[in-house]
Formats: sequence, structure tokens, C-alpha cells
Amino acid sequence: MDPFVVVVLSLSFLLLLSFWRQSSGRGKLPPGPTPLPIIGNFHLIDKKNIHQSFSNFSKTYGPVYTLYFGSQPTVVLYGYEAIKEALIDHGEEFSGRGRFPMFEKVSKGKGIGFSNGNVWKATRLFTVNTLRNLGMGKRTIEEKVQEEAQWLVKELKKTNGSPCDPHFIMGCAPCNVICSIIFQNRFDYEDKDFLSLIGKVKECIKILSTPECQIFNALPVLLNYCPGIHNIFFKNFTYIKSYVLEKIKEHEESLDITNPRDFIDYFLIQRLQENGNQQTIYNLDHLVSLVTDLFFGGTESSSLTMQFALLLLMKHPHITAKVQEEIDHVIGRHRSPCMQDRIHMPYTNAMVHEVQRYADIAPNSLVHEVICDTKFRNYFIPKGTAVITSLSSVLHDSKEFPNPEMFDPGHFLDGNGNFKKSDYFMPFSAGKRVCLGQSLASMELFLFLTTILQNFKLKPLVDPKDMDITPIRSIFSVIPPTFQMCFIPV
Repeated sequence: MDPFVVVVLSLSFLLLLSFWRQSSGRGKLPPGPTPLPIIGNFHLIDKKNIHQSFSNFSKTYGPVYTLYFGSQPTVVLYGYEAIKEALIDHGEEFSGRGRFPMFEKVSKGKGIGFSNGNVWKATRLFTVNTLRNLGMGKRTIEEKVQEEAQWLVKELKKTNGSPCDPHFIMGCAPCNVICSIIFQNRFDYEDKDFLSLIGKVKECIKILSTPECQIFNALPVLLNYCPGIHNIFFKNFTYIKSYVLEKIKEHEESLDITNPRDFIDYFLIQRLQENGNQQTIYNLDHLVSLVTDLFFGGTESSSLTMQFALLLLMKHPHITAKVQEEIDHVIGRHRSPCMQDRIHMPYTNAMVHEVQRYADIAPNSLVHEVICDTKFRNYFIPKGTAVITSLSSVLHDSKEFPNPEMFDPGHFLDGNGNFKKSDYFMPFSAGKRVCLGQSLASMELFLFLTTILQNFKLKPLVDPKDMDITPIRSIFSVIPPTFQMCFIPV
């Protein structure tokens, strides 16, 4: 048979198979737009404004609908009620981690971010207990953050009020906090290995935000055959894991089982206790993946949020002035801020929450997956179906946050100026897969930002009304634009 005819027939068969698989499953799943063979609904999604696309779909199909990314169906949950019902009321059923082929290729189901089943449950339990032993949520960790805040001030003073790009420095501070928890020690801001490590993490995050990588995740077969920036991601990830493995080997050589120093030590001690258990998670491969996950999660979310905070505070100098007035009144200029201050600083607390709400750096969180056949709102969601939770739809709900496109700390203040909690505040997601580091991230944001505003005036290079704060958006992340500014000592 003619080779050309074979190719045409093969492609036709694949198209028909794809169309049959999509059409045969649509009757059971929530409604949604009709997918095309191979590409699914990619052509209907505005890559520059995915939130608006999701909003438009919800107006047509309701708060629970189905989209196809490639040939695979994905259920989208839009709005607080649907997300709460799934992640909290039906938390166990929706506790799976959806496929993310680029991370699967490097993690191989290990670690905490992209593992599932008993591996994930055991890893999460160990991680929660160990972080608690290391002082998470207690004064021990707070002191580490306070110390790093002072190092951050020293580094910013070196700019002498000259224009600088703060994104790298803002990444160093939270990275050092997580390093002190995992590796026991922090690093100098000019340490070459430290800077290289942060640089590769940041590059990985940027790569994951590109449209190219969204296509690779939808069509993973392309990963092994196509050139592209995904190969830089794999190379950087290999470097990071090699660095972590080197640190683990150093810990093995100096381990004292009676005196664990950090997260790695706790894992190695548990590994010794589990020696001989073939089913255990306590092996070096798993530790490398787990530490890498914690490193990524503990570095970039706080870094990106602080960058957004600086942009928004320069854009709205009247808000900055109110925060600094509260800092002067409660803390003064001569002592370090502490978490106890937050109780007496409702406006500053509201500002920090509003930065997280407005920045919306993880608009759809990481993909979930139902771990069993699930009946949800009269729909049938088969086991293994991916689920996207639109956190943007909750953080920008106009009923809970009037004028949600406005940056306004008043969204978290009551009529008397007291701080007001909101169930709709979900920047860290919710339920069983909620971010483990949310308490640490909240502490870092409050202490780092108050310490910066206690010591510096934030000066933009252009008139605030001319500042462009439009971020780079993807389905999984939001990255602030690059910018320069001046830190003027006060």
C-alpha cells in the first residue's frame, strides 16, 4: 500500500478514535462546549485572559462544566459554592492530584506535590508532623523570618536609593527561610550556588507559564520528540535535584539521630527506623523529590506575592501612607515587627490579604483529580477525571468583594475599621490539598512587608498613574511584570 495512503488512513483512524472517546463520555459528565478531535477546546480559550474564558463558559454552562484539553476531559469548578462543595464537603473524593506530565517526568510520582494515594497521605503526614516539630506556626520559625527580614533590609540598603530590579532580592528572602528549615542554614545573598539555585527555580516557573508548556501538558507525547524550552526546564530541574542530593549526602555523614537539626535529618532518622520495609516512602529518591517540592513551593509563591505588593503599593501611595502610619503607631522605628503586632494592625493585615487576593498568583491552583467514581450535583465524574478549581472566581467574586478589580484593603475591613475574615479568601486553595506552607507564607508576607515599609519609602521610576502592572498570565500561574524601583531609607 502507498505510504501516503497509510499515513492518511492512520491519521483518520486517530481522529475518529479521539472523536468517539470524547463523544462517548460527554453524556455522563457536566455540560460544556463541543471539543474538536485532538485539540479539544483549546481553540475556545483566550490564552491571555483565561479567567475571562472560564467566566464566559460558566455563564453558558453553569458553575460546573467540562472542557477538553486535548482528548482528555477536565471538569471545571467555578465559584465559591461549587469549589467549597467539592474540596471541603467532598474532600476525599476530590483529593487526587491531576496529571501534570512535565512534573511527572521529573518527579515520577514521588514527593508531595504530584504524588497520589498512600504515598501522598504518608508523605503529607510526615511533612506536617516534621514542620510542626521544627516550629511551624510557633516562635521558632517566626524568629527565622524576623532574622531574614533584617538581612533583606541590609541588602536593600546596599542599593543606596538607586533604581534596582527587586525581583531577585525578593526571591532570596523566602528561599533562605525554607533553606533554614530544610538545610538548617541560610545563605549569603551573594553566594554563587544560592543565586544559581534561585535563578533556575525562577526560570522553571516562567517556563511553566508559557503557552508552549500548556500544549505539552495537554499532549505529553510531544515531550519526548519535540525541541523546545521544556528541555531547559528538565535540565534546570536535574540541577536542582543534584544540589539537593549533595546536601542530603552531607547530612548523612554528620547525622546525629539524637539531635535532628532540620527537615532532612528527620527524614533520614525515619529512614533508619524503617530499614528493611520495602513499601516505605523513606528512600533517597523520595526525599530528593519531597525537598525539591518544598523548595519550589516555599520560594516562589511568597516571592511573586511580594513583587506584586511592591507594585501595588507604589501604584497606590495613599494606601502605603496608611500602612506606614499604622507601623509608626504600633511598632515604631526601633524594633522589629512581630506576628503579635498583626492583631493591632488591622489595615496592614487587610493590605497583605488584599495583595494576595488581587495578585491571584495561582488562579486555578494545581489540577485535582477524583480518586473514585463520583456523583456530584447530579453529574457523574469517572475516577481519574481531572478537575480544575477556578480560585480566581472566588477571589474576584463581586458579591463578597465589591469592585473586585480594584485594589482595596477595605475588602477585608468592617465598618469600624477592624480586620474582617472571609471564607472566600482561598489563595492557598482549600480542603485536603490545601497548601502546607500557608501559615509560613502568611507570616513571611506580613513580616517582610512591614519591615520593608518600616525602613524604606518606595519610589517608582514613573508617575504612579502611568505604572503598568499588567501581569503575565497562564492557566496555572500569574507572574508580575519586570520593573525597577528605588528603596529610599527613612
